[in-house]
Amino acid sequence: MQIISCGKINGMLTLFHAGFSIIKEPDVHIGRKNADFGQGFYLTSDAAFAHRWARERKGEQTIVNTYELDTNNLSVRCFIRGEEWFDYIFKNRNNYSDELNSDVIIGPIANDTIYDTFGIITSGFLKREDALRLLQIGPAYEQVALKSDKAVKHLKWISSEVLLPDTVAEYRKLVAEEEKKYQELFAEEMERISLSE
Repeated sequence: MQIISCGKINGMLTLFHAGFSIIKEPDVHIGRKNADFGQGFYLTSDAAFAHRWARERKGEQTIVNTYELDTNNLSVRCFIRGEEWFDYIFKNRNNYSDELNSDVIIGPIANDTIYDTFGIITSGFLKREDALRLLQIGPAYEQVALKSDKAVKHLKWISSEVLLPDTVAEYRKLVAEEEKKYQELFAEEMERISLSE
């Protein structure tokens, strides 16, 4: 798993995006505003993650695009799992205006968005520290969100790869195994939280 070091963000980054089309010029204004890092074009620095989390859609090809992003002269904000990250994603999820004004946001995906946790973390019934602990369960997959048209101008499409249905199915098996482990850890932590109250 490739993770971008927050202290070493300069020059070229190789990034990947899984979807159903070749996207040479992404639009940062399309998509959910209440995503973890707000509205933008989401990529990952981890090729394995892009492949494993690719999906199938009837009548369409599954495609992983590869890009290079030149971060020179861009405003880049990098998060690690912690209080600031927690505050930022929860503000975005609740449609607060993004005050960072960064061209690029880099940081861990909140795992409750990729695993099924039934909205427990964002329910408002948990204490802040308990929600943060739950969000830190499982692997730290990284997302890179392009937030501005300026960032898109620094992005260069390199290539695309079509994933065959059998390949996607194999990757999804790996994800199912990982999700099972995550759910076990999540249940254990929820039990600890309930016993401590």
